[in-house]
Amino acid sequence: MQRRTLLPAVLALLLGACVRGGPTAPTPSGGAYDLIIENGRVVDGTGAPWFYGDVAVRGDRIAAIAPRGVLRGAPAKRRIDATGMVVSPGFIDIQGQSYDAFLRGDGRDVSKVTQGITTEILGEGSTPAPINERRLAADGSAGTGDAELARRFTGPHGFDAFLRAMEEHGISPNVGSFLGAATVRVYAKGEAMGAPTPAELDTMRAVVRRAMEDGAFGIGSALIYPPGNYATTAELIEEAKAMAPYGGVYITHMRSEADQYLEAIDEAIRIGREGGVPVEIYHLKAAGRANWHKAAQAIAKIDSARAAGLDVQADMYPYTAGGTGLSACFPPAASEGGKLYERLADPAERARIKAEVLHQTSDWENLCTQATPDGVLLVGFRNPDNGKWVGKRLSEVAQTMGKEWIDAAMDLVLADRSRIGTLFFLMDEENVKLQLRQPWIKIGTDAAGMDPDSARGNLAHPRAYGTYPRILGRYVRDEKVIGLEDAIRKMTSAVATRLSIPDRGVLRPGMFADIVVFDPATIIDRATYEQPHQLSVGVEHVFVNGVEVAAHGKHTGAKPGRVVRGPGWRK
Repeated sequence: MQRRTLLPAVLALLLGACVRGGPTAPTPSGGAYDLIIENGRVVDGTGAPWFYGDVAVRGDRIAAIAPRGVLRGAPAKRRIDATGMVVSPGFIDIQGQSYDAFLRGDGRDVSKVTQGITTEILGEGSTPAPINERRLAADGSAGTGDAELARRFTGPHGFDAFLRAMEEHGISPNVGSFLGAATVRVYAKGEAMGAPTPAELDTMRAVVRRAMEDGAFGIGSALIYPPGNYATTAELIEEAKAMAPYGGVYITHMRSEADQYLEAIDEAIRIGREGGVPVEIYHLKAAGRANWHKAAQAIAKIDSARAAGLDVQADMYPYTAGGTGLSACFPPAASEGGKLYERLADPAERARIKAEVLHQTSDWENLCTQATPDGVLLVGFRNPDNGKWVGKRLSEVAQTMGKEWIDAAMDLVLADRSRIGTLFFLMDEENVKLQLRQPWIKIGTDAAGMDPDSARGNLAHPRAYGTYPRILGRYVRDEKVIGLEDAIRKMTSAVATRLSIPDRGVLRPGMFADIVVFDPATIIDRATYEQPHQLSVGVEHVFVNGVEVAAHGKHTGAKPGRVVRGPGWRK
């Protein structure tokens, strides 16, 4: 009888002990909260089931998380009623491209922030740093577009200077970066083809070690683009060995996503195994109709490697078109030494390039033949005179010019003196769904942030505006391809865990207050291939480090973003 009498009191004590973030008392230690988001469906990012709860923020950190109603009487400077909404960690874009916005633009990253992205990770293939004097002499701005800025990225800690420059510029989301493998190669060897000499390889190792100590997350390669595809497997293994003691990850746009797709996965796995590092595959895809059946084989290959104890994972975006430059249709040798335009202007060199494209004799990825000219959509030109071709298929342009498609492509690149932004329709929708279900998949945009109010003339890939709402609206709510909790895990803690970011990606007291509040009934992408410059809908509030950067679908103008760094960082 005595135990029955005590039971209600014991249960009350246990309930109080189980409150997420602290005691049930409404008065918080440390004074009033800055913000309480109450009555929402809390999805904490771990994959655990959602629960009704309240999230309290003080300063730049999550101060408490409690069952709904527990914080009702707690003092707070602001309260948001999230009834009917989902409250989740901010999304971490593992493959961002917003260099211009973070170094020279306004730093707001509008199309990303309004999706719910609170952290963007750069570094596919090449990075603005580090830079050496030789590269500055060859190109006064060393690819940054700003000679004064480029000079800041020289010296032994140029990579650190690059990271600090973005934060000092003023940015809305947080930002971090891998070290571009092509940047390492150009630093040591220039844009020449061929294996590095022993001395050049020593320089590569030193560049990698310094960047890891500056906070790089690892090495990011892009092995279909010159000069990245000049890299040998052996040199990438040596670079991996150099970053291994710092906890680095080898992340790669593989040498092939089409005819040599499975062989490219084997190369990536070998680099990880022999280099002693985890492997992450950028934007996993089986490209080209003839290769669609390889998607299941690729998944089986990754699963097999993992079963054997190798840490291999991947990420993706939820679209059937990829996006890169039209110059990706030319053989690697055409760009050696940075002389692509000179070769396109030389009749003899041009004939050699055309012959290699139409009758390929070497092993390289030709996106134009995989997509076919009908599947190649031109979206971005530098020269305003070429604006008439925006939104046209390469086949249409060739027909209008009265030329073969390869001649039209060479003429366009030469006239524009740019890579020319291009979309390649390569993938299968069923494979998109198949990949989304894999437990080791994460989400990335492979896009730069954009502002629809200033976007004029050129088009863009809709992934810049809609990647995350597309998944949450189309593939979670409408088609039920994956569950809500798993989708958010793939967008948040899965990335934070992969990159050893200890204090973001999960809703938990003490973590940084990167928070998204969205309406699960209305969230969806609106950007299309034909009309891409349209913000997504359904994301109601976005906080970065406790500061609201988006409210009711509009950017607030705030720029509280900070640098995030890898586990090898030495302050």
